[in-house]
Amino acid sequence: MYRTSEGHMGKKMIYAVEDDPAIQELLTYNIVQANYDCEVFDSAEKMLTRVSSVPPTLIILDILLPGMDGIEACRNLKMNEETADIPVVMLTAKGDEVDVVTGLELGADDYIVKPFSPRILMARIKSVLRRRVNEKRLRSEPMDIHSVHIHPGRHEVVVSGKSVDLTASEFSALYMLAKRPGWVFSRYQIVEEIHGPNYPVTDRSVDVMIAGLRKKLGDKGALIETVRGIGYRMKEEAYEEV
Repeated sequence: MYRTSEGHMGKKMIYAVEDDPAIQELLTYNIVQANYDCEVFDSAEKMLTRVSSVPPTLIILDILLPGMDGIEACRNLKMNEETADIPVVMLTAKGDEVDVVTGLELGADDYIVKPFSPRILMARIKSVLRRRVNEKRLRSEPMDIHSVHIHPGRHEVVVSGKSVDLTASEFSALYMLAKRPGWVFSRYQIVEEIHGPNYPVTDRSVDVMIAGLRKKLGDKGALIETVRGIGYRMKEEAYEEV
């Protein structure tokens, strides 16, 4: 588990990766005004070097960057055990739906569309951090269903004795379905569980995420059932009468 850095006087540290000087200034001003500390990087490579020694509380990550782009940087963060749990908020230009979906599938927690409102930016950052605190508090008890072991505290899923590597979104969806087997959840409910209310994600992106989850679960993926026209559910366990 990563340890987040604290800035001056114990403030939470936010890293912002953005190569446009004007947006750098806008981000820095609003982050500091919201009582966080901020470090700005003009490339993903510089940020990743810094993260390896001083991990932040959250990272704001532009997609279009010189050198390594934001998608590859997010993949790098989420594939590294030491940084996988650091929340990532991606910045994107309007219309880049493919990049947004890819980022969310990699485990990004949210995204902000350029040009953006500073007030909305800070509200989304606070929402992500608040959600992470709630997740840590509520998701501490491990559970077993259909011989699938789910350990929220360790972000661990074991199927037939083999560890399965899930993104943050996939893990949240699996845990949501497993907690209430047989209960049907709409795509909107799944999105709300993962990202919070009023989150602009298409039905297709949810379907893609569930398809990826099923694939990673192997034979157990069939336990996540599609309810046509509604959403998804985890198949109930069968109990033998005694």
